[in-house]
Amino acid sequence: MAELQTELELKFDDGGRGRPSSAERAAKALALTSRIYSTISDCWTLSKPEVNFLIALTTFSGFYLGHAHQSDHFPFYLLTCTLAGTLLVASGTATLNQYAERRFDAQMRRTARRPLAIGRMRASSGLALGIVLAALGSIVLAVSVNLLSSALSLFTLASYLFIYTPLKRTSPICTLIGAIPGAMPPLIGWAAASGHLSAEAWLLYGIVFFWQLPHFMAIAWMYRDDYQRAGYRVLPMADRRCAFVNWMTVFPLLVLIPLTMLPAFFGHGSVIYAFGSLFMGSMFLYRGSVFALSKSNQHARRLLLASITYLPVVFGLLMTRSR
Repeated sequence: MAELQTELELKFDDGGRGRPSSAERAAKALALTSRIYSTISDCWTLSKPEVNFLIALTTFSGFYLGHAHQSDHFPFYLLTCTLAGTLLVASGTATLNQYAERRFDAQMRRTARRPLAIGRMRASSGLALGIVLAALGSIVLAVSVNLLSSALSLFTLASYLFIYTPLKRTSPICTLIGAIPGAMPPLIGWAAASGHLSAEAWLLYGIVFFWQLPHFMAIAWMYRDDYQRAGYRVLPMADRRCAFVNWMTVFPLLVLIPLTMLPAFFGHGSVIYAFGSLFMGSMFLYRGSVFALSKSNQHARRLLLASITYLPVVFGLLMTRSR
């Protein structure tokens, strides 16, 4: 008994200061809360919420338009499962991408403070989180939606991580390759709503595919020094850089205008959609042309802003005709 009493006294003695005071307990609780908040914040950052917003938008658009010609009531539960599964896979893909590129991200000012790049989160934790998110998302799609949408999401993950990501360090063609998985969300949404892929679904895919090219050229130009510092070859060497950027900016914009007009010609878009998409395409082309003629970070930012505005407006106008 004497030994047990001595052990208990030592356990609660805490260096002779007695039990922790209420202030000490509050400080420990505050520190624990801060760590939990920091972990949640890091996980949120790894998911790339700014990218997920556009993924959710285009997935919803594909789902809505894919269900537009069906007579039954709108399936809100199916839509919820589709968005949840797609965003989980997208978040897992983003996390795994940052895990693979953490050493290179640490060399870029734009990405140096990402949780894995700065070492605020262990690499093994990031890897585990990415795998769990991606696996969970694909299971949600397979079980709650359909196998086609799940297969498309897994194709997106695989092509992004195993083709596009390593290609960024070897060739500027990575931009075209990266646009393939990047344009998949409307296909996933359409497949989830209808169970198949039609010509209209591939039209949405084409719009997002060509939209990505000037969008990424703006980003690549703004952060060209960062990319070069980290060894990314998203742009060619200086003697071919301007011609490459011009082609990858202006040509896709010239394709986008007639491409977005096709729904109006085939009766799937209203007059408002036709004029609205033409106006947005013209403004997008104007910003791209100004950037191509006078390359500067300021014009690149304006092009980036135009691209971010363009997609929600065009898809929103297209959906207004479909009910």
